[in-house]
Amino acid sequence: MLHNLPKAMTIAGSDSGGGAGIQADLKTFSALGVYGTSVITAVTAQNTVEVAAVAEVPDEVVIAQIDTVAEDIGADAVKTGMLVNRSIIQNVADRLEAWGIPWLVVDPVMVSKSGASLLNPNAISALKKDLLPLASIVTPNIPEAEIIADMAISSDEDIREAAKRIHALGPGIVIVKGGHLQGPAVDLVYDGDTFLPIEGERIDTRNTHGTGCTFSAAITAFLARGLPPIESIQIAKRYLEAALRNSVPIGEGHSPVNHATHLPDDVVKALVARR
Repeated sequence: MLHNLPKAMTIAGSDSGGGAGIQADLKTFSALGVYGTSVITAVTAQNTVEVAAVAEVPDEVVIAQIDTVAEDIGADAVKTGMLVNRSIIQNVADRLEAWGIPWLVVDPVMVSKSGASLLNPNAISALKKDLLPLASIVTPNIPEAEIIADMAISSDEDIREAAKRIHALGPGIVIVKGGHLQGPAVDLVYDGDTFLPIEGERIDTRNTHGTGCTFSAAITAFLARGLPPIESIQIAKRYLEAALRNSVPIGEGHSPVNHATHLPDDVVKALVARR
């Protein structure tokens, strides 16, 4: 019965190419044994090469999606992705706070893999003021961390300072992802007291579309299944590595990761332990 399944909600944009956004999140939830629900904030026309068009969903429809799903199905954890504009961010924050969602993972999506802007510049202040204080975990990459922390990042010391600045805005845990830097793929986790570097294998592939969505969705899925935050982050990184390693080219640009990848043993062990 659905009432016995862990449930996760994604609030994000639709990717018609199926590699990122709502589609990536739901594929990830399913792969990790979580019942997924969705709140669509924008409809994009995109493929592996470009984002050709974006249509924003009216605020009242976004609100209605959250309320109808929360009232009937509920959510053990929620993640946000592409939130488009200031008013959507403010309304999403209002409804999530009203429903008392136990876990919120914020992926501060700002730019697509092809370089298209996915967040209006005037929405940054709402992200920082209204949504981040509600976040259990926020997962910026280096360019996103630079914008949120309002500083340039070019060294490990800069990453730590940016993590401190972002944490001061209210989220429980900040993960500054290291994928945009050279060398090992090291994500820095900061909980306000301790810095925890999480190292991973850098996979040599162009099939990287949807990596941020997939990582944050996997964290959300593991939180919904009852894993503690740090373990959820560590195991989510292992799932993403497998999804990258076992990806195949689809399209002419940045192809997506393989959400249906064979799960590594430690991911399976974590899932079994929480059944």
